[in-house]
Amino acid sequence: MTARTKLGLQHVATSGGIDYRLAREATLAAFRDGDLSREQLCDAQRELVRNAEFCGTPAGRDCPMCEQPTLVEVTYVFGPRLPKHGRCVTSDREMHRIASRKSVSTGYVVEVCPACRWNHLTESRAIGGA
Repeated sequence: MTARTKLGLQHVATSGGIDYRLAREATLAAFRDGDLSREQLCDAQRELVRNAEFCGTPAGRDCPMCEQPTLVEVTYVFGPRLPKHGRCVTSDREMHRIASRKSVSTGYVVEVCPACRWNHLTESRAIGGA
């Protein structure tokens, strides 16, 4: 994986977003308590893992499941004039282009571990509408 800048949504968002850290911690607590299995949590689809490997940006923290330093964040944007399955944003330039549109789109950041297939939504924000 090449070094990339972090494609967070804060610098292009039009309004406040949703942070899913509490949901993430509740999911991990349920795993530690035995209410969820590793197979239920490490179930990233093949395309998500592929996007993580080739388009992800380092998360700067270890995977909460396998504790490897392979955790990355993948950013997807859904909205008008984008494919119905969304667009995996791979550069700051592409993110700024989407953010400069008059129409509002929604960006989602997913943390993914390609090693064990852990994945969890970390944040969502409105983008664009300038």
